[in-house]
Amino acid sequence: MTTTAKIAAACMVLLALSSCANTIRGVGRDTANAVNATQDAGRSVDRAAKK
Repeated sequence: MTTTAKIAAACMVLLALSSCANTIRGVGRDTANAVNATQDAGRSVDRAAKK
C-alpha cells in the first residue's frame, strides 16, 4: 500500500467511528425522549381519571 492509500484508509476508519458514535448518541436521546413522552402521557391519563 502506498502512503496515500494508508492515510486515506485511516481517514475512512476515523469517519466511520465518529459516525457510529453520533448515531449511538442520537438513539440514546431518542429513547430518552420516548420515555419522557410516555411518562407525560401516563400522567395526563392519571389526572383525567381522577377528575
